[in-house]
Amino acid sequence: MNPYFTVVVPTSNAPTRLQNCLQAISQQQLARDQFEIVVVDDTNQPETAALVIEFARHSHIEVRYLAQPRSMGLAAARNRGWRAARGQHIAFTDDDCLPQPGWLLAAQRMFMRGAQVVTGTVRTTYPARVTGAQRSIDRVVEISDFLTANCFCQTIALQRAGGFEESFDLAWRVDADLQFKLLEIGIPILKCPEATVVRPFRVANRYAVLTNERQNRYDALLYKRHPDLFRQRMPRHEVMVLRYYTTIISLVVALISAGFGYVPLVLISLLTYVGLTVWLAIERWPAGAGSGTWEVAKEAMFTAVATPFLSVFWRLYGSVKYRVLYL
Repeated sequence: MNPYFTVVVPTSNAPTRLQNCLQAISQQQLARDQFEIVVVDDTNQPETAALVIEFARHSHIEVRYLAQPRSMGLAAARNRGWRAARGQHIAFTDDDCLPQPGWLLAAQRMFMRGAQVVTGTVRTTYPARVTGAQRSIDRVVEISDFLTANCFCQTIALQRAGGFEESFDLAWRVDADLQFKLLEIGIPILKCPEATVVRPFRVANRYAVLTNERQNRYDALLYKRHPDLFRQRMPRHEVMVLRYYTTIISLVVALISAGFGYVPLVLISLLTYVGLTVWLAIERWPAGAGSGTWEVAKEAMFTAVATPFLSVFWRLYGSVKYRVLYL
């Protein structure tokens, strides 16, 4: 007899997080013969394979381990998982998430009432104190209305939508792409707040805000694939983007004017550039303990100087790569 749910957990070189996730899944209130777990390892690590085998032996839950032949990204791992599923209902979560005991049971009740796709609640736990140097890498977890770190789909709905778009090879905008594909083919997405997963707070590198700018290229791809829904649902941040372009143009004009000896234009352009950069640094300045240290000041100024150039570069890169006018 096939299980009701197949829980798909993509993972990438994170055995400790995966172990905690699997342990949380094993505490489900749903009977253990009603769900299976498929772990898809994007980095093909022997340690991860051994962990999954050991977990299956002790938990008495059917668990399968699938290793990707090469690292292909989160979307490809999820596709591999749901296409290998025996259940007619797929539950997606991530290896850094802790599904709560009523997670599967709450979703099952929604499906029994006729749902085709269900999205649950992702709750982030924060430490009592967060210093200015600490950053959470989860930029949109609390505000997104559809996250595949906690969603449930009928297998037939995923088949109709074509699964995840593997061109999104980073974990950015792939959730929105699937959401938009489901909406475009008329499949409603129902909310189930009771289906909760907890995602522990993770401290990111001080300069993660800069490396995250590369994700902007996928906005161009999402815009190209779903222009109408993108305009309706995605935050555009037009004012901030305009500030970035103005910052760069001001510096370029100052340098060109200096070459021609136009001193007044040099001064005006430099003042504009410095003013916009300082404004961004003030906005980036963290509150709380440690906010007055030299390290915090250096971080704020460095990111304020670099962010406009990186943001604009990756937006233009996406526009060129995907051949779409998205500036």
